[in-house]
Amino acid sequence: MTDAFRDFEHAGWTDPTVCASYDDLLSGLTTQSIAPLLDAAQVARGSVVLDAACGAGYAAGAALARGAEVVGIDFSAEQVRLAARRYPAASFVEADAGSLPFEAEHFDAIVSNYGVLHFPEPPQFFREAFRVLKPGGWLAFTVWEVPQQARLFGAVLEAIATLGSLEVGLPAGPAMFQFADASTSEKALAEAGFADCMVTRLPQSWRAASGEQILLAVKTGTVRTRGTLQRQRAEVLDAIDDAILDALELCRAEGGYEVPMPAVLVAARKP
Repeated sequence: MTDAFRDFEHAGWTDPTVCASYDDLLSGLTTQSIAPLLDAAQVARGSVVLDAACGAGYAAGAALARGAEVVGIDFSAEQVRLAARRYPAASFVEADAGSLPFEAEHFDAIVSNYGVLHFPEPPQFFREAFRVLKPGGWLAFTVWEVPQQARLFGAVLEAIATLGSLEVGLPAGPAMFQFADASTSEKALAEAGFADCMVTRLPQSWRAASGEQILLAVKTGTVRTRGTLQRQRAEVLDAIDDAILDALELCRAEGGYEVPMPAVLVAARKP
């Protein structure tokens, strides 16, 4: 299961068009979490920081701005290329989060902004993060709130489930929203050796200029959602589009949409 899921995610996130669409349409949302993420990991001037699943380097760049020494890793060569071009003062490496190419007790802090939900084996990442953190160092990561709260996901998943099918043959992976549950996060991190786990809700919203932008974002700037939509029967695709926008009608605001997309921030310390 894990190899197939990893290969599916990897193929998506190495596609330059997906990376560019995510950067253009969704980074304005996901970067809202970065300041609290770095605060939770106690990133400050002089900190040695790892940004795991760094994408195009958003969190790494923010850590650099705080005066930290930063290394970013991503399994996508395209994302590493984009990050290195954007933030040349950091070091970026193509690597898997489940097998970190660093010596033990190297980092003061590890952050991952919406990376954990893409990992085929999150517990392996937690163990690796524990290994390469210095004693007293912090791991902090963000994930999405459950679809009932993160309304873009709720609208898309409900439309597909009602009019099409969520079972379209994609490789099975870990439950996408599992770490939105505080007890699940606390248990997983404790099993990896961490202490003092803290789980915080982050209110956020996604500003979209139009319904067309919403549909373009989910169809071109994601991997699992895009893959699920691409595998729907052709005759239901327009109805799914309409249902997504109908569900988000209450999110209409002046000049577009203001879609609630809260996140969950999890942080824990290596004793």
